Amino acid sequence: MTTTLAPPLSARLSLTPKTTLAGLLDGAWWPRSRDLAAEIPPLVDALEEHYGRITRVTVNPGRWPVVPHKVPVTGHTVHVGWFTEQDPDKMILLSYTVGRCDLLVIPPETEPAAAARLMTAAALPGSVLTAGALMSDEAATGRRMRDGRSGEDAWETDGGSAPPPLRHPVVGARMIPLPGNTRR
Repeated sequence: MTTTLAPPLSARLSLTPKTTLAGLLDGAWWPRSRDLAAEIPPLVDALEEHYGRITRVTVNPGRWPVVPHKVPVTGHTVHVGWFTEQDPDKMILLSYTVGRCDLLVIPPETEPAAAARLMTAAALPGSVLTAGALMSDEAATGRRMRDGRSGEDAWETDGGSAPPPLRHPVVGARMIPLPGNTRR
């Protein structure tokens, strides 16, 4: 009996296009899990074409349950470090050839539509938004969208808008004409 290993999944990555506009981020990465040892190899492989050989990675340990010191990737080892002062939503990758690559890290449990918005926003050339600001903006956008959907759902399930109830319903009242001139 032979066992065939499934090919590793490619990294979900969005990079800023080559331009003279320098921004705070070089793109976004949406890992499939919080397992750095499993997630770093496909990321490094995907970045190799743009950034050369990635040798070091830094993360904030608040978002990763385990931060390994070294991760084997294709043909070499990547050293992993952590800094609590680093933006928790950002990963920094260092290369001998290009230098540094800063990526927004989108949490694995993020809904696909939100992840797509974040990947697009992080890859805008010349953007001055930090990783934390992008995540905060997306959280606010997500809340607005959920609130809008819940209001729309209520509208649809209730059959639309009903007229407001009368404050003082008039039932069986007679209209008594007032005289035209009330002066005496």
